[in-house]
Amino acid sequence: MRYFHNFYGIFQVSGKVGLTVGFDYGAEEKSPETTGTNVWISPVVIAKFTINDKLSIGMRAEYYEDENGVIIATGTPNGFKTTGVSANFDYLVLPNAIWRVEVRNFASKDNVFQKDDGASKTDTFVTTALALSF
Repeated sequence: MRYFHNFYGIFQVSGKVGLTVGFDYGAEEKSPETTGTNVWISPVVIAKFTINDKLSIGMRAEYYEDENGVIIATGTPNGFKTTGVSANFDYLVLPNAIWRVEVRNFASKDNVFQKDDGASKTDTFVTTALALSF
């Protein structure tokens, strides 16, 4: 049996500042024959700052812990225990189109991120996306 809960609150602090605070909790039975469970958690805080009608900035801090590899199997001594931070810029191209540029960094307790020269405890990347709504 597997259980998952996604708790979060969205708060409009002011006309230009929004805050989302969340906590994910999951648990599953180790096996039907035992009473033990494997647990994973993920708290997150996201802040959004509206600059004007077309531009906003977001920042995110998150943590993910899956020591027993239920969702993310690493094969490492500590499992997946990773902190993430990111910043993004959103530009409203059209009323139904947003362009985002984001810089994101992950830091883990173990070497879980694959690189050309082996595994690393950190990973940083830049992404961009165009989101359309209909």
